[in-house]
Order: sequence, then C-alpha cells, then structure tokens
Amino acid sequence: MQKNFIQQLHPLTKFFFALFVSASVLIIPGFIFSFLVFPMLLLIAVAAGVAKEFFGTVMKALLFLLIIVFFMQLFFYPGDHLIGQWGIFKWTEEGLNYGLTLTSRILAMGSVFLLFFRLTEVRDFVKSLEDAGLPPMGAYVVLSTLQIIPEMRRQANTIMDAQKTRGVETEGSMLTRARAFIPTLTPLILSSISSTEERAITLESRAFSAPTKKTSLHKLTKSTADRILPFIYLIILLGMVLWRILT
Repeated sequence: MQKNFIQQLHPLTKFFFALFVSASVLIIPGFIFSFLVFPMLLLIAVAAGVAKEFFGTVMKALLFLLIIVFFMQLFFYPGDHLIGQWGIFKWTEEGLNYGLTLTSRILAMGSVFLLFFRLTEVRDFVKSLEDAGLPPMGAYVVLSTLQIIPEMRRQANTIMDAQKTRGVETEGSMLTRARAFIPTLTPLILSSISSTEERAITLESRAFSAPTKKTSLHKLTKSTADRILPFIYLIILLGMVLWRILT
C-alpha cells in the first residue's frame, strides 16, 4: 500500500507535531481553541486516509472519559456563580468553564497522540528515537512498553478462542463475559512471563548486550519537509509564549 505525504513524514516530525499541539492547547487559554483542534486533526486524518479509524479510536478511547471528567468538574468544582441545581447537585459558571477547558484539552492532547500512533508504526518511531541517540536498551524498553497492551490483548483473544472451542460460554451479558474472562487471567499472566523469557533469549542470541556498535536493516530517511517543519513548530510556539507574556 502506497503511503501519502503525511504518512511518509519522518516519525519524529509527526511526534514533534503532537508535542506542538499539546503545548499550544496549554499555552492558549480557554476552551474554544482546544475544541477547534479536534476538527483540524480530523481534516489531517482525512487527508492521510485514516479518518474512519481515527474517529472510531477517539470515540472508544476518550468519549466515556470526557463525559465523566466534564460532569465531575461541573458538579464538584468550587464556584460562586450558581447556574442551576438538581437535587444535591449544583453547577456553577466556574465549574462549567473549568469542565469545558479540561475536557477540551484532554480531547486535543489525547486525539493528537492517537492520530500520531495511527499514522506511525511503532517500530518506525522506536527506530527514529534510536537514530536520535537513544541507547538500544532504552529503545527496547520503549518498544516493549508500547507493544505490551496489544500483545496481551492478542494473547487474551487466543485464550478466549481456546476456551470457546472447549464449550465455555464466552459471549452474552457482561456477567457472562466476566465469568469467562477471570479464568483466563492465570494462563494470560503465565504466557506473558514465558513470552518475556523467549524475547530475552532471542535478543541475547543476536548479541543484543554485546558492547559493539549495532547495525540495522531498517533505515529511515528525512525529507526537506522533515527538516523544516520542526523549526516552524518551534517558531509558532515561541510566538504563542511571547503573546501570552505581552497580553
């Protein structure tokens, strides 16, 4: 599958963009700019051809969290300007503003990193960090950390499929699925430990800890845009900071 311009950008260029967006929503006050970031990211996702996957991931990962955070701040953030009351719950103007600000920033920062990992393969990101000077041991720790959840989910699905072939009911209500999931924890933990040991043996068989310079068949290259864009991010950020200081 041929990659477009956005997907072809160097992983660090996309990572710097994620940091740039995260910093900008913290620098600019209020919630309007932060809420506008998500439509902008959605347009980038459309241009990159991953809009459907990106939108679905954001809804699954952030929607429930945003609702909880917003109502917690709305009802329990201290304030003097009462807007309304329902039973024991009161909401104030301060709580509403802080709830909108906090949820807008979580949405912007969470969305930009979800888009980053949607556009960037983990191995490319880790290789870019290694090329930037991260030691191989540190690169392996980052790679293992980023892969641990998908790997455990894949192993859990394999164990659940095995349970299903033995006639164990694994689908249905929440209680039924919880009863089917609990017995899978022991084999899941044991298989994770076994997998870790196998990885350690594999790495040592390839002289991972040998005190020599490491080489790699996987190469990453930087284009002109990859060299210019980080400086543009930095200049805009400095402009935002200067604007906040002067206003």
